[in-house]
Amino acid sequence: MMHPYTELRLVSEQMGYGVFAARFIPMGTVVYARDPLDIALPPGHPMIDDPFLADTVEKYTYIEPDGTRVLGWDISKYVNHCCHPSTLTTGYGFEVAVRDLFPGDEITDDYGIFNTPVPFPLICDHAGCRQFVRGDEYNDCVPSWDQRIKPALRRFNDVEQPLLPLIPRAVATAAKRFARTGRGYRSVEGQRIIQPTITAKRYGATA
Repeated sequence: MMHPYTELRLVSEQMGYGVFAARFIPMGTVVYARDPLDIALPPGHPMIDDPFLADTVEKYTYIEPDGTRVLGWDISKYVNHCCHPSTLTTGYGFEVAVRDLFPGDEITDDYGIFNTPVPFPLICDHAGCRQFVRGDEYNDCVPSWDQRIKPALRRFNDVEQPLLPLIPRAVATAAKRFARTGRGYRSVEGQRIIQPTITAKRYGATA
């Protein structure tokens, strides 16, 4: 589920839709957490290769470390990629705002975490853009992802967390402990997909 202060907007005809902040969302806020209403397709599920559904499954699902594809029931499936994302998926399994989000800011994540095996080009004019998302960049990106996530998670206990009821208790306890003590951080390395199966058409990409 996406944070309640978000909304769907058209980014451009080329890009399609994206998710935007409708109200101020402070750094450290969980902006996405897996919802029991989301559809989970484990590896080998017939819907994944169903000719009628395969394109939709590839375009709108994300893949968890065990290979399970998750299709969000809400606007979460429209979150676009950015090499300079406003949120990041964490080693705790939820996405957190890594900077303050103001009304009109797009909610973006870094698709590099999904280990796509097929490189695809990005629509991006930022200096330092990687130009492509590749399947071999995970190790290179983990340190920079963790560097941005850690200060955001240190604010976990200090901001409103509407999605906290969706986070498993043990996970929430671990996040709160890190925020309080600075110890026990779970690296985003833990979200590495064991057997990546994503194809390039899974993605939209933005600046």
